[in-house]
Amino acid sequence: MSAIFATLPGHEVPVSEISARLARLWEENATAGLPAPDRAGGKASQINLVLHFGFGTTPADAEIQFRNTTRFAARYPSRVVVLCPHQPEAPIHEMRAKIYGECFLGRTRHDTRCCEFVLLSYPFAARQYLESQVSICLTPDLPLYYWAHHFIATHHMADYRYLLNQAQRFLFDSGASPADAIGYPWPKPETVRDLALARLLPVRQSLGQFLARYTPAQLAGNLGHVTLAHSPAYRAEGAALLRWISARLHACGARPTQPAEIVPAIPPSDLCLTLHYTDAATTFQWCGSLASGEACLVANYGGQRTSQTIPLQLLPPEMALADAMFF
Repeated sequence: MSAIFATLPGHEVPVSEISARLARLWEENATAGLPAPDRAGGKASQINLVLHFGFGTTPADAEIQFRNTTRFAARYPSRVVVLCPHQPEAPIHEMRAKIYGECFLGRTRHDTRCCEFVLLSYPFAARQYLESQVSICLTPDLPLYYWAHHFIATHHMADYRYLLNQAQRFLFDSGASPADAIGYPWPKPETVRDLALARLLPVRQSLGQFLARYTPAQLAGNLGHVTLAHSPAYRAEGAALLRWISARLHACGARPTQPAEIVPAIPPSDLCLTLHYTDAATTFQWCGSLASGEACLVANYGGQRTSQTIPLQLLPPEMALADAMFF
């Protein structure tokens, strides 16, 4: 049995009975005195989500991501299929399954949000047969989202091409993925989303709102290069922010050949973005500490010097999931 599969909640059912047991899940929960939807249909799902735990995932990490998923499902009722593969060398030949359900109360007694989980533990050799089993577990006619967490070999993800091709969005966290995951030739690159970038939504919004007051020519005209410093804990966020600001500056007319680089951060800053201009009178620097929740911004475009302190935070995990899926 997979250690992750054993750690996560749910009660085990025969694989051949998954559909039938899911249909009775809420009746059994209600009989046992556990939370269950009322008869008005509070369990109606909005999406299908496949959460795939890669070989880099520990049982403790899996529990954290499982709880992040349930908090997400409190806003967006979901059918979640959790994939828990065994290591290739494990002498396991059978697939095992668990089912689990959880309900959340909204503002009124009738506003009940429920999520349903199917957990599948399977040997690495059986991944080629996984498509049919996952299909049975999904709710028909609902959009599919695929989240691969902490996989250790990008090219092995090609074995899950069915999920990569069917998903509305394919999500991974560049902070918990191989370095080549960014820029890898995924089957549908337009669907790929990095959770590290999604976490940066408040940062991107505050920077975008500030820079929008200047013309593209002011932002890109005399630009020499861009640097992004980060503390070790925010390596993925630093790289994601650098990619984002580089793309925005190129859209303003900056030359694609203008360099962008990562440099070591100097405490107490966690992230520090600097735009370097050939005109010494033009400056822009934004530096922030997530511990203090503040960022300092200093800019001078066209002789108009601005200095201000703005809030700094990252999206919580369940909100980052929503941003990456739907926006």
